[in-house]
Amino acid sequence: MKNTKPLFNEDELRYLKLLAQKFPTAQSASTEIVNLEAIMRLPKGTEHFLTDIHGEYETFNHILRNASGVVRKNIEEIFRKNINLKDKKQLATLIYYPEEKLELLRKQDVINDDWYYVTLLRLVKVAREAAQKYTRSKVRKAMPKDFAYIIDELINETNVRKEEYVDSILQSIINIGRAQHFIVAISGFIQRLLIDRLHIIGDIFDRGPDASKVMQTVSDHHSFDIQWGNHDIIWIGAASGIDAHIAEVIRFSARYENLDTLEDAYGINLFPLISFAITHYNTDPCDCFLPKSGSDQKSRDTSTRITTMMHKAISVIGWKLEGQVIKRNPKFNLEHRLLLDKINYEKGTLNINGKDYPLKDTVFPTVDKNNPYQLTPEEVEVMDKLRFNFLNSEKLQRHINVLIGKGSMYLTYNDNLLFHGCIPMTGELEFEQFDFNGEMVSGKVLCDKFDRAVRRCRVNRQNVHAPLQDFDYCWYLWCGPCSPLFGKKKMATFERYLTDAPELHKEDANAYFKFRDSEKTCDLILKEFGLNPEKSHIINGHMPVKVIKGEKPIKANGKLFVIDGGMSKPYRKETGISGYTLIFNSTSLVLVEHQPFGSKSKAINEEIDIVSSRQTTILSTTPICVGDTDIGIELRQQIDYLKKLLMAYQLGVVKEQ
Repeated sequence: MKNTKPLFNEDELRYLKLLAQKFPTAQSASTEIVNLEAIMRLPKGTEHFLTDIHGEYETFNHILRNASGVVRKNIEEIFRKNINLKDKKQLATLIYYPEEKLELLRKQDVINDDWYYVTLLRLVKVAREAAQKYTRSKVRKAMPKDFAYIIDELINETNVRKEEYVDSILQSIINIGRAQHFIVAISGFIQRLLIDRLHIIGDIFDRGPDASKVMQTVSDHHSFDIQWGNHDIIWIGAASGIDAHIAEVIRFSARYENLDTLEDAYGINLFPLISFAITHYNTDPCDCFLPKSGSDQKSRDTSTRITTMMHKAISVIGWKLEGQVIKRNPKFNLEHRLLLDKINYEKGTLNINGKDYPLKDTVFPTVDKNNPYQLTPEEVEVMDKLRFNFLNSEKLQRHINVLIGKGSMYLTYNDNLLFHGCIPMTGELEFEQFDFNGEMVSGKVLCDKFDRAVRRCRVNRQNVHAPLQDFDYCWYLWCGPCSPLFGKKKMATFERYLTDAPELHKEDANAYFKFRDSEKTCDLILKEFGLNPEKSHIINGHMPVKVIKGEKPIKANGKLFVIDGGMSKPYRKETGISGYTLIFNSTSLVLVEHQPFGSKSKAINEEIDIVSSRQTTILSTTPICVGDTDIGIELRQQIDYLKKLLMAYQLGVVKEQ
């Protein structure tokens, strides 16, 4: 008898039986196949890319609420000359901040039943436009539960002969006193539909005042991913119990007078550090450590004075801690950062490469000249208490878990390569190699190795017996010359604080930043990450685009987008703008340039929006469909298995339920 190969192997059959629990009949499997194949032909959802938020919550939140200007654009296209500019602004602001705007209009005695009716009708039209590219199933899932049926009826009712039906729904909403609640619900629904996927290309933390609010807003988004930035990695490290990163997080917070994020948002008790700083630095002017926002007048303020002392205390502790990491990892090639032992305490000088440089500060009461990288017993006690607080902050741990669960060193998504800083390169246009546990790695493999090391840090954060190596690799990502997140040959923090020598302040960038304007470089990187250079793009941030000096964010003939436009206030002097959003819809990539945002209060009270300009790169006259995306690949696999299940039903291999 001739042997015949079975149609399904054991693993396939096991999977098909599991799939049959969800689709128990041939009819249900067939219906799902038809549904998925229809979805594959729909235009892809709209992706928004943002980077380098640095705690600027109000600007970030407004950009999400106005969908980077798309709300205003849609209102203009829908109503054109049918309503005046004042009403358009009011409608847009209502969509951005419905609760607050309604409260203001009520106080101004603007709201009555007629106003409600006109406004509801306009909001339905905007919602209908936002929903048109999605399936009814996906749109329903985005609807607020309390009003899902009503919104579904309103946005899918386009038959002019049924105007009375729509009118009766709106009048009923008003008559039963639910108009205000409906406006809030449909405004949130519109916001959700306009951003199908949110990509954050790093640096949520540091500098600005409200990183915790940014993290919470991102965490609450329906679909997002994060590519870690160098400032994110020190918060990941600090929350994982890495002492050097804890010191660095506090140093940055003190430098920008942003300790509220630690104390109020995350409940970190800084009193042990305050007490230590006052004990050791109370008579020290600490002039080199005055916060960035400080001034000679403000330096006499008690709060700023305490922050200044804390700033110096934690900086010295941090330099000791990083020295310990460097000394136990000679392969990091960071000996140039071992500077505490290069100080001549009698002369008040710093010796680098045989040359003495005067120090601006020579008061180091906790540094042992014979063993400068050893913490004093008091410093050890301070760090023990701080580490306990970081490891046991519920909110911080929750936010960092989101960073880990939804984050990565890089992401390939819909033919785009997303990363924060760089892919380290040499001056010979080759990927720079790094000794990772005795294995020389570069490019994609280097990023993958670092990614796994960071994840192991999180898993082992409470394990006192865990090897230090992964924690040290996590620290290296902050400041190492071969770190994809740092992207510089050295970090000159110590020299910038304590010397006036410009040659010591230089932080030369990795060769990547020299070569990234070239299509050849972009093609090399895209191939390294398995993407097709003919249709793929690189999207990254980290280095602010100096627009006021003529620098362009679009490089390498459109293959690379640098979207750090200075959302963080300290960078706006360099950029001249207030950030970028890259929008990837079904036909084009649109780069949106944002001017500085006044405030939420001005947006609500004066209807002042962010002024944004758009630069469009057309990709295709034929819309990109869901079937052409990464989600399409997954759907195609689902369709293939459903077809196998249908065949299994037809052959009687799997029984219908």
